[in-house]
Amino acid sequence: MMRISQLLPAAPGTIHGDPDREVSGVSHDSRTVAPGQLYAALPGSNVHGARFAPDLIAAGVSAILTDPVGWRLIAEAVDPDALAAVTGLVVDDPRAVLGFVSAAVYGTDVRPELLGVTGTNGKTTTTYLLAGMLEALGRRTGVIGTVATLIDGTAVPAVRTTPEAPELHALFAKMRAADVDTCAMEVSSHALSQHRVDGAHFAVAGFTNLSQDHLDFHHSMDEYFAAKAALFTRAFADRAVIVIEDEWGERMAAAAQIPVTTLGRDDRSRLRIDHTPGESDFSLRLGGGETIPLRSPLPGDFNVTNTALAAAMLVESGIPATELSAIGRTFTAAVPGRMEVIGFAEDAAHELPRAIVDYSHTPDAIAKALASLDADSDELVIVVGAGGDRDPGKRHGMGAAAARGADVIVLTDDNPRSEDPAAIRAAVRAGIDAEIAAGGARVKKVIEIGDRGEAIDKAIASASPATTVLIAGKGHETGQSAGGVVTEFDDRSRTRSALTARLGRPETGKVHS
Repeated sequence: MMRISQLLPAAPGTIHGDPDREVSGVSHDSRTVAPGQLYAALPGSNVHGARFAPDLIAAGVSAILTDPVGWRLIAEAVDPDALAAVTGLVVDDPRAVLGFVSAAVYGTDVRPELLGVTGTNGKTTTTYLLAGMLEALGRRTGVIGTVATLIDGTAVPAVRTTPEAPELHALFAKMRAADVDTCAMEVSSHALSQHRVDGAHFAVAGFTNLSQDHLDFHHSMDEYFAAKAALFTRAFADRAVIVIEDEWGERMAAAAQIPVTTLGRDDRSRLRIDHTPGESDFSLRLGGGETIPLRSPLPGDFNVTNTALAAAMLVESGIPATELSAIGRTFTAAVPGRMEVIGFAEDAAHELPRAIVDYSHTPDAIAKALASLDADSDELVIVVGAGGDRDPGKRHGMGAAAARGADVIVLTDDNPRSEDPAAIRAAVRAGIDAEIAAGGARVKKVIEIGDRGEAIDKAIASASPATTVLIAGKGHETGQSAGGVVTEFDDRSRTRSALTARLGRPETGKVHS
């Protein structure tokens, strides 16, 4: 519990009513706020949150954080006697202080220790790798990200990559109550831009990479970069590990306002990844002759980099290299929908293609996923589409990347959302055709099947046992959004069904991933 007056350092403003009123939590959601909590009545694009305050006050909510406009709306709408029983904390920009207020109320400034990962691709995988290493070391862990929130192994489905600030700090409090030592967390550019991680402070922040994505929100790569760069300031983190395998990594290392340890595969980096392409075993060279032997538990050379980043972040957090060396090649981590191999437990490999489901939905992610699978495959097939209402400028690049890296493309729908699915496919197809016309394409055959399930069935049914089929784009998702309707759909389940049908076995066969 915390008194409203104790929140003034986090939210300098004016208190109306009893300054000693105590609050037990914070919520900006009028549908879930409860008596005893502080309701954050925020200005919105369509309606001010203060419009919901009269009903909430009637239901027993007696503490409100808002701006001057919001307090005026409340005072005009609520009976003076009822208003006298309410304490208001009025600040100029309530959203800008909401995270810090939440941190104060929930007391999340000490534990769990936070490790934050940002970048375009690899955030989810790196957080799971961090958790896998920590669990192998005997630590209790939490994970917050795209796929789920995990509290000491118990999963809570995630609504977004990073929750809103009150939800986030409430999660930290639950983790602390569960004796979680360390939380590995994805930190999206949206969350940084929208104050969702305010009040959270990371012992170590990690950067994976940057490539085109979310330009419907950020408008330019420089703006996208700047949003990510906010994580690498003293307001959010103590130290950083930054992968410098591309120009954006070098720029991030230069822009960071906190101590930086660089990571890469050449002498530009302080920490060096010693790795033979195509192999899972590798070493992380720390300098002075000290190395940590590691093994990536996931396929793909880019997952070697993700594994190295996780290990480097733990070194920077203070875990001795000797402890990491003891578990570096034995720890496990399975990431739903991230280079997830779908197959049979028994020896059916000689009858089936290798099928892999991955969340790759940017040009760079598609290129890297296909490149990582090339060495082990006689033929590469990709099932790919693009999402609607999201950064349409990347669709051409996605098609071009597929054309450069795959032998066969099965072009299909992803999540069309409110857009015309055929128009989205046409934009991806334009990238494919442009790459073919430019002479840089590997692809020999393009098949267009709008129905995603039928596209997966076709790819699996027609592939040889020496073929790898990459089902790209949706990864862990369990629904498909089209025309304002979300229907149940899971790439992994559909791929399992297609493999089962190819073998002529019943659905009860020992299919696993």
